[in-house]
Amino acid sequence: MKIASWNVNSLNVRLPHLEQWLRDAQPDVVGIQETKLADEKFPDALLAGLGYRSVFSGQKTYNGVAILARDRAIGDVEVGIPGFVDDQKRVIAATVGDVRVVNLYVVNGQDVGTEKYAYKLRWLDAVHDWLATELAVHPRMVVLGDFNIAPDERDVHDPAIWHDAHILTSTAERDGLRRLQALGLHDAFRLHHEDAGIFSWWDYRQAAFRRNLGLRIDLTLVSDALRAQAIEAGVDREPRTWERPSDHAPAWVRLAL
Repeated sequence: MKIASWNVNSLNVRLPHLEQWLRDAQPDVVGIQETKLADEKFPDALLAGLGYRSVFSGQKTYNGVAILARDRAIGDVEVGIPGFVDDQKRVIAATVGDVRVVNLYVVNGQDVGTEKYAYKLRWLDAVHDWLATELAVHPRMVVLGDFNIAPDERDVHDPAIWHDAHILTSTAERDGLRRLQALGLHDAFRLHHEDAGIFSWWDYRQAAFRRNLGLRIDLTLVSDALRAQAIEAGVDREPRTWERPSDHAPAWVRLAL
């Protein structure tokens, strides 16, 4: 089972890219972030024509998440973080086969010390507490998404710029990610790659993609129960080369199920 995560940065704009990538890469399950579509605008009929069922939670202009599954039923859908009051559509979870898939569009946080940064840390705490209970019920789990956190120095193009007081790489943000991993969630990419310099996001400015000035902030985390079955993982840079691309590339993991 190939499970992928992709921040499409507006499904309305990037739908042709998603169609092409689904045909080319043929993932079995995809978590999408930043759909930026109200639910009534989501192209579920079009995706069904490509063989993908879909569940989604969106809002006009901002945020929005979805899970797609090819030739598989999607069940036990949950939207949002239970008990955490939030009008931003950033979380959707569902069961595909016997795997629980949790799709997160983690808060950006703006800048260290701002209210949006404090909200990000509160949000991560709420996700941690929720996932702790979810894992007890669904031990076979993949948590994926745009985490807006680069796990360590290998995941940034320049550690002197992206340091412990910078947004996306600050100590508190990385500690929040490590707390999630301490629940028994493993970065699938790092199970297979020790390399530095492999990224999933590049700014549109300063020819960042061509110069590979990126960050690896799109992650696929596999639970203890799936770690041995995570046989391959990577980042598909190809869609970032297309005309009018998302600034993110799909991250993926393949499970031997």
